[in-house]
Amino acid sequence: VQLQASGGGLVQPGGSLRLSCAASGIIFSMNAGGWYRQAPGKQRELVASIFSGGLINYADSVKGRFTISRDNAKNTVYLQMNSLEPEDTAVYYCNVVGYGSRYWGQGTQVTVSS
Repeated sequence: VQLQASGGGLVQPGGSLRLSCAASGIIFSMNAGGWYRQAPGKQRELVASIFSGGLINYADSVKGRFTISRDNAKNTVYLQMNSLEPEDTAVYYCNVVGYGSRYWGQGTQVTVSS
């Protein structure tokens, strides 16, 4: 199983970014996938998750600003991030739970700063 994350970068407060996570060796639509983030000095935290049946969960801190979605044909999960705040600065990791294990992508840095 491999997860390839992309789309991070530097953005000003109020801006937007879209993260992508392409999977190989596992099918996103048949498993639970999502995004976590880890800021310096803090624990990794759940940002958003999407389950095989389409159920979606968000952390309270991102509700109304972030949207998780899945393209089954591309076997890819996205995280659309709008109205970004400096507090969103972190390394973002995609993950998928399947075959009795949790798999992680390599992480992509998101920096929100003026």
